[in-house]
Amino acid sequence: MLEYTGERIIPEKMKITNGMLLEHLARYYFSLYYANGRLLDFACGTGYGSNIIAKAAKDKITEVVAVDIDPLTIQYAKQNYYHPKVTFTLGDVTNSEIVKSLGTFDVIVSFETIEHIEDEVQFLNNVYNLLKPGGTLVISTPFGAGRGMQTKEPFHVHQLTEQEFYSLFSRYSSTEVFYQRSVLIEPKRPGKHYPIGIAVCIK
Repeated sequence: MLEYTGERIIPEKMKITNGMLLEHLARYYFSLYYANGRLLDFACGTGYGSNIIAKAAKDKITEVVAVDIDPLTIQYAKQNYYHPKVTFTLGDVTNSEIVKSLGTFDVIVSFETIEHIEDEVQFLNNVYNLLKPGGTLVISTPFGAGRGMQTKEPFHVHQLTEQEFYSLFSRYSSTEVFYQRSVLIEPKRPGKHYPIGIAVCIK
């Protein structure tokens, strides 16, 4: 049985007022503006977000492919968040062969993923290669002390600084950065502290 660990979001096991749950939901609803065609939810977790996109953007998308590395999590997603336009797939986002197995996408969303990954370069290469020319990437991460620095979060390899996060997307034709505080997602405002960044990149 899949258990809530403080990192995996399992909406059925959390209060509707839980701040972490609301933050995660906000990111998926934010991404709906960009959803179209064939969409990849990279590191989809328990599948609630893939289901949200499939339902809310059903007239704009053709398919949602949702990938996660944990077999129990994928099993849970299939059992609890089935939608005819969603395919839940076991996979490692840092496996270079995943590009061949999945094909390419019009949109990729990947929320709160990169801070968990040792092989950051391969992950970013996979994302870029999985995205069609002109496609859109929507990706988020919590800000922290920087690459290689310790973090208080037991499941995080590290947490990037704002500048480190921005620097990841130089090969995209355009990048727009938004900031999240609780459920609020907005352009950066002077004097405001934002714990989370969201980049929207066009290939």
